[in-house]
Amino acid sequence: MPTNTDRGTYTVPGLDQEAAGTLVTTLQDRLTALTDLHLTLKHVHWNVVGPHFIAVHEMLDPQVDAVRKMTDEIAERIATLGGSPIGLMGAMVKARSWTDYSIGRDGTAAHLGALDLVYQGVITDHRGAIEAASEVDPVTEDLLIAQSGKLELFHWFVRAHLETSAGVLSTQGETTEKGAAAAARAAEDD
Repeated sequence: MPTNTDRGTYTVPGLDQEAAGTLVTTLQDRLTALTDLHLTLKHVHWNVVGPHFIAVHEMLDPQVDAVRKMTDEIAERIATLGGSPIGLMGAMVKARSWTDYSIGRDGTAAHLGALDLVYQGVITDHRGAIEAASEVDPVTEDLLIAQSGKLELFHWFVRAHLETSAGVLSTQGETTEKGAAAAARAAEDD
């Protein structure tokens, strides 16, 4: 199985091997997270049902495409830094610190409630990667900042479906996908 230790003996000019290695590790985590997000969004796209089905179904495809493009950008940055991007599903699953998305066929509110938490996790970790990159490589930092802006926009699209006119999220305080799905479902039924 390939590992991030499969590195070349080079990196970009002006960046030492140790810093490049740290960035490669950070970026591999982002590659794994974005690949998982891409597949999760497609899973939701295929499994969402209910009266708002078409709106959510069609909202997700541009997100899927954009996130898939982000994975390519991250993988190419890893290679540019002299690393070897790992895109094999088994290796990614083994390396990740989270479990599979927990909602199957369900209504739009339930999926959007769960996606709210998924996006929170991905964005929070992307911001951590920005912080790490800011200390050593402005090019990687800029890449992650641009991606974070898009991820935050997509998160807003999801949250707009969960928000009351008073600005309260139906998923407020929920910490699990199933809990957020149930809260969003209950709010929709009210």
